[in-house]
Amino acid sequence: MNMNFAVLIDGDNIPSAHVKEMMEEIAKYGNPTIKRIYGDWTKPHLGKWKSILLENAITPIQQYGYTTGKNATDSAMIIDAMDILYSGKVNGFCLVSSDSDFTRLATRLREAGMQVLGIGEKKTPDPFIVACDKFIYLEILKGESEQKETSEDKLNGKESVDKLSIKEIRLIESSIAATSDEDGWAFLGDVGSLIQKKRPNFDSRNYGFQKLTPLIKSLGNIEIELKENPRSQHKLIYVRIKEKSKTKRKKG
Repeated sequence: MNMNFAVLIDGDNIPSAHVKEMMEEIAKYGNPTIKRIYGDWTKPHLGKWKSILLENAITPIQQYGYTTGKNATDSAMIIDAMDILYSGKVNGFCLVSSDSDFTRLATRLREAGMQVLGIGEKKTPDPFIVACDKFIYLEILKGESEQKETSEDKLNGKESVDKLSIKEIRLIESSIAATSDEDGWAFLGDVGSLIQKKRPNFDSRNYGFQKLTPLIKSLGNIEIELKENPRSQHKLIYVRIKEKSKTKRKKG
């Protein structure tokens, strides 16, 4: 099913750089049929957004700050999100912000059966991140645009293996174990889905890999096998944790 997304951007909380890359990323998950950005457009700090909005067909929503210390933009986004939810025009939402104030909104949208994609900077608080089905860091998109001028080795993540912590390796291994059959083989698609449910901000690109498959290959203790797909010419990727006894014999 083709997902229709409502993209709601917190203009007061998100930098205008790399909006093109952000919209291209959103398009991977669905069709952004509604695109709105919220802020007080009388303020000079939002001036950089104005030309970008026209290029990306994003509708600016004016929201004046009526009181000091209160974020009127947050309230406007939340009200619009609920209106859009009840309109029945979309299957999912993309909330672009680094503000934890949208945690309850993300939770409410998911309770209503909506797919919720979050995009924000790495400073985003964990409560908002885990409230989304998937959360993507803006720094990744920025890095991808800069990587076009780097070597192929860096692009494939060969210099980024050490970025994986023991905690993240255990996350991958436990997800393989949880989705595996009696012989220990797990379909990589199921593994990726479970990892995403456990850690919405898990992204292979955080560690320099474009996809999950090369990341898993880099670990060394996981077998990969391609199996025939009866419904397609593309083969299915299965993974299995290597037995420690076999690993030791090979080393010996």
